[in-house]
This record gives sequence, C-alpha cells and structure tokens, in this order.
Amino acid sequence: MLGLKFAFSTNGKGIIEHDYLTGKEREVDPFPSADELWQRIQKAEGLEGKIGKSLLTPPHHIPGKVPRYYQEIAINRAVQAVLQGKRRSLLTMATGTGKTLVAFQIIWKLWSARWNRTGDSTRKPRILYLSDRNILIDKPKDIEFAPFGDARHKIARDAVKSREVYFAIYQSLAKDERRPGLYREYSRDFFDLIVVDECHRGSARDESNWREILEYFEPAYQLGMTATPTLITESPSLGFPTFSMSLPSRTTAT
Repeated sequence: MLGLKFAFSTNGKGIIEHDYLTGKEREVDPFPSADELWQRIQKAEGLEGKIGKSLLTPPHHIPGKVPRYYQEIAINRAVQAVLQGKRRSLLTMATGTGKTLVAFQIIWKLWSARWNRTGDSTRKPRILYLSDRNILIDKPKDIEFAPFGDARHKIARDAVKSREVYFAIYQSLAKDERRPGLYREYSRDFFDLIVVDECHRGSARDESNWREILEYFEPAYQLGMTATPTLITESPSLGFPTFSMSLPSRTTAT
C-alpha cells in the first residue's frame, strides 16, 4: 500500500531482508545502505541515470509541507511510468484526495528536470493541462500552478506556441459548426505530455468529437486523472487504461 520495495526484520541478532522487487527473503549483515537500495531499485525498475534520480527523489515544490503518503505514491508512480516509456497512464484517486496537487507535482518534476519526449536536454517539456470546464483549469492555473510564472498560458482564441505549461478546455480546441479546430494549429508532436483532468467525461466516449484532440496529439504522453474509472474501462478503445495506478480511497487515505 505504501509502495515500499524493501522491509527488514530483526531479533537483535540477525537481519532478514524482504525484497518486494524479486519476492525473495534473505539474511543480511549489516543493513544495506540507502545508496545500495536505491541502485537496486533503479536497476530493477529501469530507472538508471541522473534524470531518474532527480525525478523520483525530493524536493517537492510545496512551501512548508510535504505530500501525504498516498499523494507521494501517486506522484512517483506517474513519473516512473513516464520514465519507463508507458505513454498512456490512468491515475485513479478518490474525490478530495488532491489530484490537482498531484498533477502539479508531476508536471513540476518533469519540467524542472528538463524531461521531454525526445530526450532533448536543451529544452523544457511542453505540457497541456486539459479539462472540460473553465473552473477546472482557471483555478489550478492561477493558484496551484502559480510557481510556473510566465511559463503558463491558457489557450483561448489564438495558438500561442512560446510557453511551456498550457491550459485548455476541450471546447476551445475542438472543431464544430462554430469553431475551426484550434488544436490543429499545433503540430501533432508539439506537446510532450497531456494531463487530462476528469478524463471519464467527454473524451471517454467513443463517439465524442473531443476524442479527436487526444488522437491528434497521439505522440504525446497522456496521463488521465479520474475518481470514476468504471466509465473509462467500459470504453475499450480508450487509450488510458493501458497502465492504471489506483490509490487508496478517501476514507483509507485520511
């Protein structure tokens, strides 16, 4: 439940290591060092290298506090999925357990480490935070994501391409009888990561014209967030369930 990889038992004379990476138990003497354990995790999970260490270790950007244990698990699992090349992920967290905070931390870590889809260390990633209601992007943009400063931009009428952290609702990007389809003014590979809040709505329906937006930006890593995963798994053609991370319920978490 805590996402831990090792546990140790001792009676004061001997030490037993429980390795949850391999499922094996063994006697050890002395306790392994933190560096040794970290190297074993990196090798087993395919996270070797400087960028893996920088993304899966603190600091978190929350002045004066740290994420709760289940939020930290969510952050690390999502980042790990990206590092392992899992391009479609679904993050399931109960309502009220902090999905917006978790999304900010994921994006902050990737942005600060200069991770991007192509491995170009000279630029920071271009990320789209997408939802279906203005209130779901305006508040995060202005409050939780304020540390990004001038890197933020809300897509409305024009296809601005000079920022790094973008916010948009489907309606402002979609093509219909009144709108030309603003999303097509961006190249298919423009975004490195798309975070879809409340992804069980809108794009989860096979017949939805909003789905075209995610399909158009197919090269991007896409992270869906929801508290209602059933509506997504009932749609077999949706890409998100390829990799799912379910976190404790609100009752358990508190």
